[in-house]
Parts: sequence; C-alpha cells; structure tokens
Amino acid sequence: MHDQEPDPLRREQRLSTKEAAELLGVKPETVYAYVSRGQLSSERVPGGRGSTFDAAEVKALARRNRRETGRNSGTGTDLAVRTRITLIDKDRYYFRGVDATELAARHSYEEIAEWLWTGHLHPGVTFDAPKASVSVARRAVDALPEHTGPTDRLRVAVIAAATVDPLRFDLSEEAVLGTARVLIPTLVAALPPVRRAHRDEGPLAHRLWARLSGRDPDEASLRALDTALGLLVDHDLAASTLAVRVAASARAHAYAAVSAGLGVIEGPLHGAASRLAHRMLLDVLDQGDAAPVVAEELRAGRRVPGLGHRLYTGEDPRARALFRLLEDIPQAAPALAAARDVAATAARRTPLHANVDLALAVLTTSCAMPATAGETIFAVARTAGWIAHALEEYRERPLRMRPSGHYVGAKPPQPLPE
Repeated sequence: MHDQEPDPLRREQRLSTKEAAELLGVKPETVYAYVSRGQLSSERVPGGRGSTFDAAEVKALARRNRRETGRNSGTGTDLAVRTRITLIDKDRYYFRGVDATELAARHSYEEIAEWLWTGHLHPGVTFDAPKASVSVARRAVDALPEHTGPTDRLRVAVIAAATVDPLRFDLSEEAVLGTARVLIPTLVAALPPVRRAHRDEGPLAHRLWARLSGRDPDEASLRALDTALGLLVDHDLAASTLAVRVAASARAHAYAAVSAGLGVIEGPLHGAASRLAHRMLLDVLDQGDAAPVVAEELRAGRRVPGLGHRLYTGEDPRARALFRLLEDIPQAAPALAAARDVAATAARRTPLHANVDLALAVLTTSCAMPATAGETIFAVARTAGWIAHALEEYRERPLRMRPSGHYVGAKPPQPLPE
C-alpha cells in the first residue's frame, strides 16, 4: 500500500502562521493582530497549538495592503501612496511621465511648476505676489534675529502670508493653485536681499539671485540657478513631501502643508545637506587637495557630503544635468574640479557617485553665495512640488495617512505610577 500524498488543493487552502506571515511580509505576531481586528480568520490545528489560515483570504489581504494607499504595509516602515506626479526609475526621474532633466533644460521653474500642478505647459508664465502678502511676510522675517537660517525665515514668511489670506481654508483646486502662484514669489520677496540694486519682477530665478549673491549675475549663472530650481521641484515621496501629504490628509490648508514640509527639510539628511557639501568644497579649495578633507570627514565618523543616493545606483541625474550647465560658467571651474576630486578620492573606498547636493555646492561656492544658499534654493524649489502633492491628497479621502502603531511597551494593565 502506497503512502498517500497530501492533497495539494488542501495545502493551498490552508497556510501555517509562518507561511501567512511570509506572504503578508509581516512578523508572525502581526498575523494574529490581523485576526484580532477581524481582517483574517483562523482555525486551530487539530491536536496542536498552532493555527492555520485560509490561503485565499491571506492573499486577498496581501493585495489589499499593497493596493490601499497610505496604510501600513505591515513592516512598520514602508508606505505606498498612489501619485501621478513623479516617477523614479533606473537612474532617471520623470514629472508626469516626461523626463524631468529635459523639462528643466528647456523650461523655466515657473513653467515646470505649472506642468506639475495642472499637466499643462504655460510658456512664459511668471508668478507675482500681492503687496499685502509681501509686506506682512517681510515685516515678520525682518523681526527675526540676524543669524536666523533660511528655512526659519521661509517658515515664518509662510505663516505670516497665511494670516492675510482669508480664503486659505478653501481647498478647491482653483483656490489652492491661486495660493501657490502667490505664495512662492512671496517667499522669495520676504528674504532679505544681498544686492541693493534689484527688482522683484521677471523670472523667479532672477529675483532669488538677489537674495543669494552680491555678484552681478551673468546669463549662464542665472540659467544654472533656474535649472536647479526646476530639477528640485519634486522627487517623489521624500520625507518633507510625506509630511506635506499627512498635513493635507488632515485637510490643513496649503500654507500649513508647506510649513510642515519646511519643518522637515531643515535636517542635515534632507534639504540642509548641501550646506555640508558647500563647506567641504571650500576646505578642498583652500587646501588644494580632496584627500585630507575626505580623510577628516571619515575620521570624524561622518559620511562624505554630496555622495551617494539611496534611489540611484549611478550618478544622480539632477547632479549630472547641473554639472553640465556649470561647465559653461568659467568661475565654476575650480569648484567643479574640487567636486570631481572629492568623488574620485572617496571612490577608492566605496563606489559612490555625486548627488545633487554636491552639484548645488558647486553652484553656490562658484557664485559667491553663502553655505545656506543651497538650502534656500531647495526649499523654494520644492514648495511647488509640495503644492502638487497637497492638491493630489485633497482629492483623496481625509485622514487616510494613518499607519498603525506596533506597540512594544509594557503589557497592560500596569499599576498607577506613584
């Protein structure tokens, strides 16, 4: 008599706890949490201590977890949000399906912002701010201490501008677009100018230049700044963008959503990263050699600024596009050489490529801008992307950005503290 093979259909229908956990991509205890919430049913193993789960039910839950946006994927760390704005794929990135570096090479920052918001190009568009908005934002920024950083200035300017907009709570697409077209030039106008002779009109990059450098701009430098703004408009769900979407999910108005993004980019691992690269390049230029500077960074236990990006295996496409433009600026040659020296020196240890922070540092050092200039450029540029994501989030059901916490504290009930 032959041993009877287990019924494959029966095997398919019931899964062990371990198999269910693997299919869902979670820990075994999370499987039982799904049971307690009524999301899965279980059956006790006859004569055993474990449980089995219906395979079709587990697969349906796995598909639902992947599909349902803004929910915890089960690992406690990954969030998936449907978006039509930016795609990053194979060391390239796209705005609404169009190569972002090509858009930035051919269109102004304002035109790219409009494309991101509406899906339509508006050639020659410029943004203008009403005097009332600029006036209150400037007064608020001017009241800050002189040493205040750019992100703090911008955050204060956003809050001040919101107070004079009685329509800020209107979350319709038309109203939010109106806010965006006013808010971005208001942020630039609120920053204290470095150059005395300046006019707050024309392309945004021209107005921003007067807040960053005391040097008279040439056409190539202005083009590089405008392109940098266009390249940095959005980059999928970066930490600051996720904060904006959480705020928008709670139906915070556009000013508050932008303020949430500004609160996140101040960290050295996000918008402020170019400041570290700027200072490193100055050290390399001062010493004439990247080796001792790179060695000091590593000795201090720090990563070398401006190198590597978790989303790109090769060179950051934003850096590549900006480096190409900087090659046309004669005064950028020393900083470009210093950046390449840093990348080549660090590559002896790890195969890391330049990222956009290093390219921004070349732009800011070669155009006589302060170390904080890259942070300012990043924040102003990304405001347009944040608005695009807020617009998307306003169309979704409210309060959906609510992952479940995985409690690991003391098991209740605990006695009252004395």
